[in-house]
Amino acid sequence: MLTVEGLSVAYDDVTVLRQVSFQVNPGEIIAVVGANGAGKTTALRAISGLVHARAGRIQFDGARIEKMRPHHIVEAGLVHVPEGRKIFPSMTVRENLELGSFIRQARLKRRESMEWVFDLLPRLKEREAQVAGTMSGGEQQMLAIGRALMARPKLLMLDEPSLGLAPLIVRDIFNTVRTINSQGVTVVIVEQNVSHALAMAHRGYVLENGEIVLEGKGRELLSNEEMKKAYLGM
Repeated sequence: MLTVEGLSVAYDDVTVLRQVSFQVNPGEIIAVVGANGAGKTTALRAISGLVHARAGRIQFDGARIEKMRPHHIVEAGLVHVPEGRKIFPSMTVRENLELGSFIRQARLKRRESMEWVFDLLPRLKEREAQVAGTMSGGEQQMLAIGRALMARPKLLMLDEPSLGLAPLIVRDIFNTVRTINSQGVTVVIVEQNVSHALAMAHRGYVLENGEIVLEGKGRELLSNEEMKKAYLGM
């Protein structure tokens, strides 16, 4: 579904990604893990068209997208939930969700999508008239995910969805991601929470200083001695 080949990205003279390559198959959950500053967020931003690659090739669902504008990438079915949620705090929960269905295909299914999101995330139904900025961090993260689902993605990219949340909320977030995947949405998740992400993922890639240094099945990476020492404190 998604193929990234030789992706290199720089901010001014600082190279952040160096020849990064990975692939995502339909129906998978793929975890991209690594320390803060490894280049994980930059990889997602390059795929979704928010930053331009210096070199490399990105193909999604059979089409080259590395030169496409971000809203066209969303129209193609690839949707990005950014780090920090980026909800519209002065708007209600329902208004935030409606904005997620801005593309034509999604607008035609807005009512159906709203019911799907409310069924998946019932707390949002309870809060639909509430101003989004007054909700807890976990609720806002659920809203950011729900807003992305309103665009009817084929592939959902999540950037640090557990960041700054309490352990019980983190568990709920990861359970929600599993449910989304079980309902037919392919997922790429970027996380510093290495153990949770790899335990959930079908496969994982480890980024270090802008390069892929390890890859494999999620639970195999969890048992890798190098991973245990570098990321799991074991």
